Amino acid sequence: MAQTTYAYKVRDTNGKVVEGTLDADNQTLVASRLREMGYTPVNIQAKSAGGINIEIRVPGFGNRVPLKEVALFSRQFATLIASGLTLIRSLTILTSQTENPALAKIVIDVRGQVERGVSLSQALNSHPKVFGRLFVAMVRAGEASGGLDQSLVALSAMLERQAALRGKIKSAMAYPATVLGLVCLILTAMILFIVPVFKNIYASLGAKLPLPTLLLIKLSDIAVKFAVPILILIVIGVILLKRWLRTPQGKAAWDITVLKVPIFGSLMRKTAIARFCSTFSSLLRAGVPVLESLDITKETVSNIVVARAVESMAEGVQRGETMTARLPQHPIFPAMVAQMMSVGEETGALDAMLGRAAGFLEEEIERTVSALTSLLEPLMIVILGGCVGTMVICLYLPMFKVDTLINGSS
Repeated sequence: MAQTTYAYKVRDTNGKVVEGTLDADNQTLVASRLREMGYTPVNIQAKSAGGINIEIRVPGFGNRVPLKEVALFSRQFATLIASGLTLIRSLTILTSQTENPALAKIVIDVRGQVERGVSLSQALNSHPKVFGRLFVAMVRAGEASGGLDQSLVALSAMLERQAALRGKIKSAMAYPATVLGLVCLILTAMILFIVPVFKNIYASLGAKLPLPTLLLIKLSDIAVKFAVPILILIVIGVILLKRWLRTPQGKAAWDITVLKVPIFGSLMRKTAIARFCSTFSSLLRAGVPVLESLDITKETVSNIVVARAVESMAEGVQRGETMTARLPQHPIFPAMVAQMMSVGEETGALDAMLGRAAGFLEEEIERTVSALTSLLEPLMIVILGGCVGTMVICLYLPMFKVDTLINGSS
């Protein structure tokens, strides 16, 4: 059986593009042979008898790309690369099977850049809102080491854990937020529409009302009279608050305040530390330099207090200190994490120890979220019933003295 001549384009360990030809039975064997030679295949095309390259492309066709879809993209990409497919063919396949339109357009653009000779990490770096510095750094490390598929598998596993953890925390917070919103809606409706009805009834009787009822009626009068200005002030306040939270000062104040909230503050702290351990471990395992790993991790922890601690850690490393020398100055790090990092640094297995610490914290977060969910459900019911019940009692309190009201009116 005659072998086919394949023209290939690969990258060596220094990132340099190398082109050439190989004879083989199929494209998969060419890719395997190139990997054995230490190259990362970029494109492999069968050459026809006339020297014309033959390449089959499968065109594929929201602005937001959820984290779980990026994780799925990484895992599928790793599977295709490990199967021996080239970068371009893998990206072409991913373009056709990516369900999110925004991500599909990005993959098309990345494929086009790779076809023009741009490295995969550089192409991904042109879309920082979807592929952050962490993603790009691990892909770059995979390109340099020839283990791109392994880097993508590690990325997908880490992103899947982060997405699952984020989903559990959101679900734990969604219930109280929904109940509190419902309470506010019910109370607002009662103040604007129900209380004025009772006010007219009691006004027709002309009797002296109890203090709680008077206060409730007064509050209703103010709300009805100034409903529109109050609504406008609330909208303006929410807009200004969101803008302030986007500023460095606002985000810092918010992150510090959140950590002080009972129960939820501890949960946010564990989440931030778990993300630090998971991200830092993955970067070190991928071969990213320590200082660059710390710099990337600082941007991904999403909490200013932890970010400042990581920045202090990086400054210490630059001055020749051990990585854990400054951790006692930052009490946000649990003693267990600090000790595991110290042991890992001494034994040369820091990435493994950080991975174990991340796993332990994630399990603890899951237990906390489960306990919190079971605790919040009855508590929110009590709050809802208490608020509505108190208002109803205030409205019906004069009814307990109906004889006095009738006599006072006659």
